[in-house]
Amino acid sequence: MELDLLSLESVGKFASTWNARQGPLHVLINNAGIFSIGEPQAFSKDGFEEHMQVNHLAPALLTLLLLPSLIRGSPSRVLNVNSNMHHLGFVDSNDLNVTSGKRKYNSVIGYSGSKLAQIMFSSVLQRKLPSEAGLNVMCVSPGVVMTNVARDLPRIVQTGYHLVPYFLFNAQEGARSTLFAATDPDIPEYCSVLKADDWPVCPYFSGDCRPTNAAAEAHNVGTAMKVWDKTLELIGLPSNTVERLIEGEVVPCKYCHQNTTEVEY
Repeated sequence: MELDLLSLESVGKFASTWNARQGPLHVLINNAGIFSIGEPQAFSKDGFEEHMQVNHLAPALLTLLLLPSLIRGSPSRVLNVNSNMHHLGFVDSNDLNVTSGKRKYNSVIGYSGSKLAQIMFSSVLQRKLPSEAGLNVMCVSPGVVMTNVARDLPRIVQTGYHLVPYFLFNAQEGARSTLFAATDPDIPEYCSVLKADDWPVCPYFSGDCRPTNAAAEAHNVGTAMKVWDKTLELIGLPSNTVERLIEGEVVPCKYCHQNTTEVEY
């Protein structure tokens, strides 16, 4: 099955095909991402800044469209692979493309903002999901990892990237926290405790597989709700998508070949 995060139509097609199986989905790991280090601002064919689309908008659309399958697979989990660089991020829900001129774009702004938006969206989704759905949404930092993220950049940038001594984990080591969050049996209870305490941020796990706190800006509930609303608007889903799916309704989808199917507990 093909899935291109630079095409929301591709995301919709993938989700429609998966949901048509009427089977369970126990774990969704949104791992793919881009960090176009030093590159000029670029936009997808959908009209969105590429970091924001690949790292946030497309995974958000995929997650919501797959809710029926995830709830069928209950107890289930959604893991969004995030980054410590979200601490540098700033999100303006009215300027997700960073085109208003309020901020001068660079790749760090694009990347860190997309990762902060991902946490905010995940936090709202986690709060909206009722406990009886048996589904938890969390974010995970893999730590500082040497990967092929720079593979499409100019050779001189790739060379510099691989010479940086700060990178601590290889790719296998960097996968540990994600696998931990996907499989550890105690995590649902931890998620329930946070939800019961009305904690404003979704569960977040560090590269050493420990619960940790997201950046202070991620705790801004008002901004998170604005990011939630704007995200749903941009990905073409109704503002009450989660509630309608939980109630067993069919939800129209701008980027799907068919409507998102209803849920049966």
